[in-house]
Amino acid sequence: MTMSKLMAFTGTVAMLSSLTFAWSISGTVQTNTGAPLAGVKISTMNYAGFEATSGADGAFAITNDISGLHSVMAAKASISFSNNIITISGIKAQTITVSVMDVLGKVAFSKTQHYVNGTMTIDLNKTTAKGARFIRINADGNRNTYQLGKTVTLMKEGDLLPFFQFSKDGYKNATYQAKAEIETGVIVKMEKGSPTPTSSSATKPESSSAKPESSATAESSSAVVQPIVVDCSGKTAKPVDKQQMSVTVDGKKRTFLMHIPNAYKGDKPVPLVVDYHPIGGSGSGQFGSTTYKSQTDPEGVISLYPDGTSKPGGMGNGWNVGPCCSNDDDVKFSRAMIDAVKEIACIDPQRIYATGFSMGGGMSNHVACYMSDVYAAVAPAAMDLNKTNSAGCKMERPVSVINFRGTNDPVCKYQGGDSGFNDGLNFLGAEGTFRFWAEKNGCEGSPTKNSDGCDEYSKCKDGTKVVLCTKQGGGHDQGNGKVGWPFLKQFTLPASFVK
Repeated sequence: MTMSKLMAFTGTVAMLSSLTFAWSISGTVQTNTGAPLAGVKISTMNYAGFEATSGADGAFAITNDISGLHSVMAAKASISFSNNIITISGIKAQTITVSVMDVLGKVAFSKTQHYVNGTMTIDLNKTTAKGARFIRINADGNRNTYQLGKTVTLMKEGDLLPFFQFSKDGYKNATYQAKAEIETGVIVKMEKGSPTPTSSSATKPESSSAKPESSATAESSSAVVQPIVVDCSGKTAKPVDKQQMSVTVDGKKRTFLMHIPNAYKGDKPVPLVVDYHPIGGSGSGQFGSTTYKSQTDPEGVISLYPDGTSKPGGMGNGWNVGPCCSNDDDVKFSRAMIDAVKEIACIDPQRIYATGFSMGGGMSNHVACYMSDVYAAVAPAAMDLNKTNSAGCKMERPVSVINFRGTNDPVCKYQGGDSGFNDGLNFLGAEGTFRFWAEKNGCEGSPTKNSDGCDEYSKCKDGTKVVLCTKQGGGHDQGNGKVGWPFLKQFTLPASFVK
């Protein structure tokens, strides 16, 4: 059987998997009367780091040009599959791994070559691989999965198409969900309304010193934690790139991805990281975008990527962190998900951590309030606590928090305030959330700069710490795993909270 050649990576409809998914959009922003609207800030809510501003004629354009792949793959890279022989041509990579999988996604054959410049050929007739249905190619960390049918087609994994926010002072925020990988001539109309808060009108930060929530004395971060014994016998989990899993919560099936790196051996308990996706995103999308997996994989850490849910009239899959954006109990779901994984994998229950981006950052702030008996520490990015969930915050113990924020974040403004979507979300802001956690954790004194250049309260109850990493000029960005993971793993849940 002869299969047609795959289109070039840079073709007009070519796209990448969850690691780098290609798309572009252009159009104009207008008032309700059709007049062009200049100076509108446009940003993606489910992809980090993409921003634009409409011009004098209201025109805008944003492109994810997949430049990350160009550095390792030639512009005319292509794949062909003929007579059970895979041929990848036009490639340039230091290391490339090709895996062949069956209909169930089981790897039947894998081959790695180094310093490839030109063509790589794999003859499946000389292997035991049978029933090949998928090919996964990893070129210097850029991974794509292809399906074998009448043609070789690149599978879209992870996030849906980008979800855009349009904001301008004096106008109500508007959103647009992309409908195709490449869109032109898009028209977005904005209504006049209450001005969006700006940094000039924001409330001035209060004194940076925090008052302890109680009279308990703050302890050193070197506080001794009694470890518990974990029996790994009977745990059947094996290394797997992405395994779809589910639990039933309140009669509803909830899904998540489990990732077990090759460094996991199952002979000793390992940490667990739960990584929450942004609004309109997915667990698979966060799997491909997170900055933590590359840090945790070498240590055998297992990571989970849960899928949020949506409610009628919402903005796509998100988390129930207050008035927005889901009607499901995501705290109960998180507990059930973690319990299910602990049944099959050797997890250290004292080293379970949460992180997330955008609304996933809001969710990881949220679970610090409502799951402090499970999570040893959390690392949110690009979203703060809102007035509703902070007002109801109930912690069973102090919990260490490191927040990553950008001063020019157009989605969740650094200074806080109303979200602009009439969804009831009114944020404390980066500084306000920083002070909130310092007070909740009974931190003493004033924050100082740590070795990563972040503001840190280090004298807090039970050895906890509260940190704010601010990127001057930074936008709506994923957290920094190189800073976040070393912070998280230094904290351990007291044995008295392990159930």
